[in-house]
Amino acid sequence: MASARSALGRFRERGIPNWWVDAKLGMFVHWTPASVPAFAPTHGTYGDLLTSGRTDAFADSPYAEWYENSLRFPSSPVARHHREVWGDRPYAAFAEDFVTGLDAWDPDEWASTFAATGARYVVLVAKHCDGWCLWPTEVTNPNVADWFSKRDLVGELATAVRRAGMRFGLYYCGGLDWTFRDTPMGSMGGVINAIPRGNYPAYADAQVRDLIERYAPDILWNDVAWPGTSQSLVDLFTFYYDAVPDGVVNDRWLPWSPLMLTARTSMGRRMIDGAARRQAIADGGLIPPQPPHFDVRTPEYTSFAEPQPVPWECVRGMDHSFAYNAASGPEDFLGHDELLGTLVDIVAKGGNLLLNVGPRGVDGTIPDEQRERLGWLSRARPAFEASLFGTRPWSVPGTTSLEGSRVRYTTRDEIVWATVIEPTDTVTLPDVVLDPGGGASDLTGRALPSNAVPDGLRVELSGAEGLTNGAPLVIGLRGASPVAQA
Repeated sequence: MASARSALGRFRERGIPNWWVDAKLGMFVHWTPASVPAFAPTHGTYGDLLTSGRTDAFADSPYAEWYENSLRFPSSPVARHHREVWGDRPYAAFAEDFVTGLDAWDPDEWASTFAATGARYVVLVAKHCDGWCLWPTEVTNPNVADWFSKRDLVGELATAVRRAGMRFGLYYCGGLDWTFRDTPMGSMGGVINAIPRGNYPAYADAQVRDLIERYAPDILWNDVAWPGTSQSLVDLFTFYYDAVPDGVVNDRWLPWSPLMLTARTSMGRRMIDGAARRQAIADGGLIPPQPPHFDVRTPEYTSFAEPQPVPWECVRGMDHSFAYNAASGPEDFLGHDELLGTLVDIVAKGGNLLLNVGPRGVDGTIPDEQRERLGWLSRARPAFEASLFGTRPWSVPGTTSLEGSRVRYTTRDEIVWATVIEPTDTVTLPDVVLDPGGGASDLTGRALPSNAVPDGLRVELSGAEGLTNGAPLVIGLRGASPVAQA
């Protein structure tokens, strides 16, 4: 058994594997029994709830995957909806509908759809807070019998994803399992209060080891916290890295501490709520606290304003939820330019986008609104193959052109790529000067007229490849330097 201190040092020496840094785009999949009722309120965001100061704020969670928790608040929108639509049907009954709908599920169709976007990896939720497992686990749940899929959904999707040329990762909610502790969670203090003790840490550890042994996930993505001790977590990471030497773990592995027991008191929960509220205001949303070890930071529905010294990925849905929410209207989804611009902005600052897909629970299909947005990414893929995938941040992350277009910069192989959102026929880049012999070109390598002007570098885009296809336009700049360093 390695000491925690020496093991953490070895983990940090590993560095982040290049495949992850080069990837830029991944697909997250939330698909649970909650995807059958598929309902959550659409007003507000999770960040709004964190900063609201309400002790029952999460009763209004926009996350459909939290349906069961929201049901525990009798006056919540979910509880009212459930009474009107489902009467007194228990949440557990939705698992039966989910299993019935598996007859229509096509994992290869999912994988081909994801691959068409240019995504390099897929992360599937193997177990969320409701405790239902998407694989035929042999780790016995002492509280609920047969609370898992007899069909190996994890294994089938892992095979399809890898066959399509992508990496495969797994999400496991280690911090919560409502089959072990189902106390209502109205705030962040309530979340910490709901972390199970007793025999749950051993159960979670055994399940994650089972997932590693069966599927060798390229990414191990935990959520909320880890119920075991720091030493048990070091042992788990050692087991994982030995099995998957180029594997990646996220940053939501804060190990259990006796200090978390303060959440069992109302005063302790108020203290946690106040700290979480202040941090969410400062961060502009949810950015998890750093655990002793992580490979990747994971801001949720928010981003960093500047490039970071550590690898990171923004994780978010296409609307306000991760799991499928049938109540979401067109106004709740990312628009075309917003989605593509979000990806471009994140990559320019050195991050990846882990974009969520929430399939329907009744038949395992990807809803039309989400499929449309995956199509937007697919059509932009030729541009992004040059300007995003495999690139690194440039000296300047981005700017606004004098014509009003958003511009983000990346670099690879001595070429600076300027990705222009909402391009016009001419773009003037205030941050760039070209060395003698430098020049601008479009995706095909065709030279674009460019000249230095007092306000920067002006590039004529008329006739440039991609100008009229609705995707961002990409300019390759040879011999480019930032103005401040020229």
